[in-house]
Amino acid sequence: MKSKAIEQDFYLEDINPIDFYGANNSNLNQIKDAFPDVRFIARGNSIKTLGDAERLETILRILHSILNDIRIRGPITGVRLAELLRNGGEEPIITTPIDHDDVLLHGVSGNIIRAKTPGQRAIVEQVAKNDMVFAIGPAGSGKSYTAVAVAARALKNKQVRKIVLCRPAVEAGERLGFLPGDLKEKIDPYLRPLYDALEDMIHAEKLKFFMEKNIIEIVPLAYMRGRTLNNAFIILDEAQNTTEMQLKMFLTRMGIGSKIIVTGDVTQIDLPRTQRSGLIQCMHILKNIEGIGFVMLDERDVVRHPLIKSILKAYDKVEAEIKERREKRLSDGEVIETE
Repeated sequence: MKSKAIEQDFYLEDINPIDFYGANNSNLNQIKDAFPDVRFIARGNSIKTLGDAERLETILRILHSILNDIRIRGPITGVRLAELLRNGGEEPIITTPIDHDDVLLHGVSGNIIRAKTPGQRAIVEQVAKNDMVFAIGPAGSGKSYTAVAVAARALKNKQVRKIVLCRPAVEAGERLGFLPGDLKEKIDPYLRPLYDALEDMIHAEKLKFFMEKNIIEIVPLAYMRGRTLNNAFIILDEAQNTTEMQLKMFLTRMGIGSKIIVTGDVTQIDLPRTQRSGLIQCMHILKNIEGIGFVMLDERDVVRHPLIKSILKAYDKVEAEIKERREKRLSDGEVIETE
C-alpha cells in the first residue's frame, strides 16, 4: 500500500545556501533529477518537499548528509553529491561539524586541511595519544596525506625539529644504483606522493628552505640503517613493501621526542613471494604494546573518485570467492600447490 503524500520543510542552518544549491542551482537540479516523483520548493534557506512519506524520509536523510558534508568540507562537488545520492545518505561520514581542534593546518592556497573521514580522524586522535601509529587501509583513503598533514602541523607548532619521510623504492629491492642521477633524483619518483602532499601544505620557498636545511628530509628506507632520530616526526609510507627485518630496522630508528607514523595497504604487497611483509608481522606482534596505536581504514574512507570504492568492492568480492573455492577444495581433500 502506497504511503500518504505529505509535506515537509528542511532548513539550511549554519551554511551559505549557495554552497548547498550550487552555481545556477546545479546541485538542487541534480537532487530534483534523482527524485522526479517529489516536488521541491526552495526559498532562501528553506526547502519544502512534497511527496510520498517513505520517499521523503530517504530524501531528508540525504539532505542532512549533504548539509553535514558542506559544514565539514565546504561547497559540495557534483561528484560528491552524486555519491551521497547514490548511497541514500547512509554513508557513515562525520555527522557533526569539526571543531577548531580538527583543523590540521591551512594549505598554500588558503584551503583548510582537515581529517575528512572517521578513519582519518582516528589517525589524528591516535597520534595525539601514541608516539607510534600504524595506519592501514586501501588506496585513496588519505592515510599518507593525513600523516603528512599531522607532521607538518607538528613542525609548524615547533613540537618537533624536523620531518623525515621514508619509503621503500623500486618495490622492496631498492636497487637505486641502477637508476640515473644522484640520490635525490633516484628516490624522487618513489616519494612523489609525499612531495605532492607537502606542496599542498607548505609554500614553495619555505619548503625549499626546509629541504635545503634538512628540516624536511626525504630518504629511501635503505639509508635509514644506523641512524637515531630525536625530536623528529618520521613517516614510513608503503610499508607493506618492507620485509620483516627492514621494518624492524626502521622502527628502531626512533629517538627521544619523536613520533612515527607507518602507512600501508596490505592488499597491494609487491614483495617477492619468498618474502613476508613486515607490516603484516607488525600487525600481530605489536598490537598490544602501550604507546603504539593502530588505525584500520576501509573503502568508506576513500575520498578520491567514487568509482574507486566500487573498484575496491569488486576486487574484494573476487578475492573472497577465490578464498571460498580454495577452502572448499582443501575440505574435499584436494592437494593444492603453492603458487
